[in-house]
Amino acid sequence: MDGSHASQWVKAAGREDFAGKDRKVVKVDGRQIAVFLNDDGTIHACDNRCPHEGYPLSEGSLSDGCILTCNWHNWKFDLSDGKTLVGGDALRIYPARLEGDDILLDVSDPSPDEIIEAALTGLKGSFERHEYGRMAREIARLERAGGDPLDALRNTIRWTAERFEFGSTHAVAGAADWLALRDEHIDDGPLALTALTEAVGHFAWDSRREPVFPFPTGVQPFDGPALVRAIEDEDEEAAAAVVRGGLGEGLSWADFEPYLAEAALAHYQDFGHSLIYVYKTGELIERLGADGVLEPLTLMMVRSLVYASREDLIPEFKAYGPALEAWDGAGGTVPEAEALKAGRLASILAALSGGSGKPLATYDAAMDASSWQFLHYDMVYQDHTDKSISQNVGWLSYTHMLTFGNALRKMAERYPALWAPGLLQMGCFLGRNAPFVDAETDWSDFDVNDPLAFLADHKATLFDHGNPEFIVSVHLVKLLTAVEEEIAERPEVAWGPLATAAVNRFLNSPLKRKHALRTAKQAIATVEAQ
Repeated sequence: MDGSHASQWVKAAGREDFAGKDRKVVKVDGRQIAVFLNDDGTIHACDNRCPHEGYPLSEGSLSDGCILTCNWHNWKFDLSDGKTLVGGDALRIYPARLEGDDILLDVSDPSPDEIIEAALTGLKGSFERHEYGRMAREIARLERAGGDPLDALRNTIRWTAERFEFGSTHAVAGAADWLALRDEHIDDGPLALTALTEAVGHFAWDSRREPVFPFPTGVQPFDGPALVRAIEDEDEEAAAAVVRGGLGEGLSWADFEPYLAEAALAHYQDFGHSLIYVYKTGELIERLGADGVLEPLTLMMVRSLVYASREDLIPEFKAYGPALEAWDGAGGTVPEAEALKAGRLASILAALSGGSGKPLATYDAAMDASSWQFLHYDMVYQDHTDKSISQNVGWLSYTHMLTFGNALRKMAERYPALWAPGLLQMGCFLGRNAPFVDAETDWSDFDVNDPLAFLADHKATLFDHGNPEFIVSVHLVKLLTAVEEEIAERPEVAWGPLATAAVNRFLNSPLKRKHALRTAKQAIATVEAQ
């Protein structure tokens, strides 16, 4: 697109129109322009609608001859150069001049390139204070000018990647699912904008006011096993160097993915987030295209793997390592879901190992048990204030069992060696969550007749989810997307109705996110024990 544009001067008013007043609203080609005439003859003109929420600036207050205040929210604009002094979005200024008693305005529009560049600049400027409404407006301006709205997210990733101190967060996983939801409603402008703004807003939230943590800049030839070793050694510098070497060789995400997935399952780590992030990073790159985002997203993923907590190294999961060592891939006894719902971790892992030769069937048994546990979560643990930190188990812990399972199946279908650690890590979820269920209560009221229709209906409600916390809304979109993907791709699975009943109960139950009294009591107990 051509960045230049020709002037288009038109007569907007005459001096006589300002008799006894300093302003007038004129209409030119359907647009409302506020024109201000000072006593000294200087003229200023701007859009009459405030870029914030559209209130008429002609009703604003003018001071010092050129400082215009929108009285609705106190936004202030310098009409001499168009700067926004208090507020966010830029105000469009129209060059103005006097010719005799005629007031002329240049109403030529900026070029599309200029509008797009200004929208992206404004989008980046909205991040400091996390101005969610401004983000939506700037993306809308970008798209209206003919730009690719996905450039808003591509640029967001580039702007924020090095502000994630510990690498990938739910923002990455959520962005992939929001874009998928956007594609389902691409012909509905407000819905498509909502999904994209949610993705951009989450990146902006997780990186807000954070300093830059530069990615290492070294380069060495790509070597997949060396990448896995560097991550295992928690050596971000070496791991990043291998990635940069691969990028320099022209490798794609598909070349990195098997090694990152292996590293993600090298431990039961980060409560299953690592594998979910690998899976969703690939989906996000596929939707955005690799240009400009492959490098930052891959380095974010590497950083998160380097810093991930490794729960299999704590006593609670000490049975995991020996079980993985003993896994022989020859077990032909697929466990019953009943054997996986309760009991000690060692027995659950042993039951899973019995089906090592039939991984998909064993996976289904684990998903069946996971869905049952999810449905039977005992909400007393959400509300407790007198239990230990180890019993701080909430609803979101149970959603992870299903989203992790979904990521495992998709990754293991590509890389079958992942079944062994992945299935045993599903066992870790089952063993951890088993003590926190209410096995006696009948939750059949939450049964769903048509799982896919139910999931589609609830995905549609995400456009107006109303949750102020991104961590909540992202779990909603991730959970619904994962369960829908599982059932849509494998409608024959017996555990599908159980999973949707669990989702139904979750969606219709209170979600307690802040635990003020519990935190205070546990803080005192921790300090007293030191």
